[in-house]
Amino acid sequence: MASTILVVEDEPAIQELVAVNLTFAGHKVLRAATVDQAMTLVRAELPDLVLLDWMLPDMSGIVFAKRLRADERSRDIPIIMLTARSNEGDKVEGLEAGADDYITKPFSPKELIARIKAVLRRRAPQLTDDLVELGGLKLDPATHRLYGARPGGQAQALEIGPTEFRLLHFFMTHPERVYSRAQLLDQVWGDHVFLEERTVDVHIRRLRHALTPSGHDVLVETVRGSGYRFCATASRVNEGDLANLTA
Repeated sequence: MASTILVVEDEPAIQELVAVNLTFAGHKVLRAATVDQAMTLVRAELPDLVLLDWMLPDMSGIVFAKRLRADERSRDIPIIMLTARSNEGDKVEGLEAGADDYITKPFSPKELIARIKAVLRRRAPQLTDDLVELGGLKLDPATHRLYGARPGGQAQALEIGPTEFRLLHFFMTHPERVYSRAQLLDQVWGDHVFLEERTVDVHIRRLRHALTPSGHDVLVETVRGSGYRFCATASRVNEGDLANLTA
């Protein structure tokens, strides 16, 4: 699945090499040669991952990584350090500053792509094309297909809209956690998109409707006063109880 990746690198040749390979792999690339430029891009559009050089002209990449981790809006962005500093102490410092991985120059573009996939799979699984199976549902991001099976029954294809698909993908990769409407807007629509929080309620209703044929609508739970949760272990309920689960 395409992700937005911010490349913070002041060496033009390396920046171009990384950007070309990421674009070829299907990602959207944002480029910055300084921390100041990077901060401007982050404020405009929160990236899904940051590739960060250590030695930058206006500020250390380590300091920038700490700033990202200290800001509530950007603290969960995966960071991969991409630097010529290769001794063990530098690697430890980079990881302690908040980096999720550390790649030394020179590097293989294939290794870089593989490391990005690994970090996204660990930190942001909703951005990968990995098949997800949970609670009797099977979601395939690569083909945009969804299947649901009742206990002891055969799986059936379920019709679902693109926004509801993204919403379900996020829920299935983050089960049992409660998310507020604002958090879901940021995670599913993007924090640079300005929508009413009630928009989430509309799509939750549509998602439940899409899951009704296989009985999986009850897995999307309303947590009053807090938001929504995908509970893969929820028991089936009768129609009279469904009113307690509606938005």
